Amino acid sequence: MYDLTIIAEFEAAHQLPDYPGKCCRLHGHNWKVEVTVYGHELNQLGMVMDFKELKAEVGKVIDNLDHYFLNDLPEFESVPPTAEHIAKYIYDTLAANPAFQHSIKVRSVQIWESPRSAVKYWPQG
Repeated sequence: MYDLTIIAEFEAAHQLPDYPGKCCRLHGHNWKVEVTVYGHELNQLGMVMDFKELKAEVGKVIDNLDHYFLNDLPEFESVPPTAEHIAKYIYDTLAANPAFQHSIKVRSVQIWESPRSAVKYWPQG
């Protein structure tokens, strides 16, 4: 089995209104996103997936978050835009992509909201 990981970044603001601290106020982050996919077989080029293709697919998802106030997005109408929910949103969106439904699967998504604070999401199982 092979794991491939790429790192992408986006900038966005959010607010956690029910949080008992500074994060209840509007603030932003330079988010770092680590996406890991896996596969058992190599293609004719000797790769599970071209890094360029993986970066492009991840880019399509984070473009929907980049430079937005996350609280205003439909994806976060029913849940607060915490790092946990953002990681799950990115995971679920990628996992639903046909590029990741056959021989290549999404293993995990890790979101860094600062150099020292990260959340990693992967489904149980």
